[in-house]
Amino acid sequence: MKRVLLALTSALLGATSAHAQSAVELHASETIDLLSAVRGSVDNRAYLFDDLRVTADLDLERLLGWRGASAHVQVMNNLGGSPNNSIGTLQGVDNIEVTSHRFRLYEAWVEHPLGARTSVRAGLYDLNSEFYVNGAAGLLIGPAFGVGSELSATGVNGPSIFPSTSLTVRVEHRVGKAGYVRAALLNATAGCPGEPAGVAFHLRNGVIGIGEVGLEPDGAKLAFGYWRYSKRQEDFTETDAEGNPLLRRSHGAYVVAELRLTGGEDRRTLTLFGRAGISEGKTTPYQGGWQAGVLIERLLPGRPDSALSIGVNQAVTTRGYRSVLAGEGLPAARAESALEVTYSDRIARWLTVQPDLQLVFDRGGVRKAPTTMVAALRTRIAF
Repeated sequence: MKRVLLALTSALLGATSAHAQSAVELHASETIDLLSAVRGSVDNRAYLFDDLRVTADLDLERLLGWRGASAHVQVMNNLGGSPNNSIGTLQGVDNIEVTSHRFRLYEAWVEHPLGARTSVRAGLYDLNSEFYVNGAAGLLIGPAFGVGSELSATGVNGPSIFPSTSLTVRVEHRVGKAGYVRAALLNATAGCPGEPAGVAFHLRNGVIGIGEVGLEPDGAKLAFGYWRYSKRQEDFTETDAEGNPLLRRSHGAYVVAELRLTGGEDRRTLTLFGRAGISEGKTTPYQGGWQAGVLIERLLPGRPDSALSIGVNQAVTTRGYRSVLAGEGLPAARAESALEVTYSDRIARWLTVQPDLQLVFDRGGVRKAPTTMVAALRTRIAF
């Protein structure tokens, strides 16, 4: 499959005219992770993951004369094991781990301007590409730093995030020099071409609405968001007299912040990041959670691509989840916590390596569970 994708990319580049080449940007990247729980787990096997992506960004005004319009298409193929089933953490340990290994069309959307400050996107869309995003946390590989677990664990098979997206309409309006208001409606049933059910065109499970307002001055960010499902979701534990799950309105809110403290174009840069989210606490195992950390770029003299990131996160569990643990005779902790330290450096124009270490405390939400240490090596090839 990799050879097919690379051959297709080469053919597209070769067949495109000089004018079209300026209107089409093609990128290919492959992320390979080698990961193992080296302490505190009964499973110390080594696992290998592979995430291959080919992305095309198109200027539709140059290609089709559609004034101001652009398009984005991304296909990907994922392989690898599922170590978290045996390691047993709540939030996972690797953000490219998937349960279904297949080639899929991940994103395909068109954006059109509505005036000078407003735009609309429509198509297959990753919610976490613009909502609930801490850009400075992007180096960390723990899934909790991608999108808050109190949101990622909702819906029939998760919202429109990796590895399955859904049909979406997103509107954004820019305010002043640094402000924005952004909102989207997404099909609550996620699915991509290449998956067994493909794209869901029905709305049997309703939609999820999300909105975010924020400020992004140079070197800083402060944003607030709110999400809500249109149809009621099943309660995680509570049932009616006949044993059917009670139906609840699933919703939540979050705040995101970043602040660059030092640095410049050619100097070491230090950026602090943090965010927190909360849900209604009935339809998922998570009441809420928070993530915080620091990113240091240009860490080493003479190594402009060297970077160090340290992050901490905590997933606060619901009463329902803790009651399930108690029913199994396990002492329930209020939260599962984790610490991650990672270093990244580009050692060739096309190759980046990144060793990573994670410590998970109260694993699985079980109080005084053995502290689990997970070591990983991420290798990224990009063209």
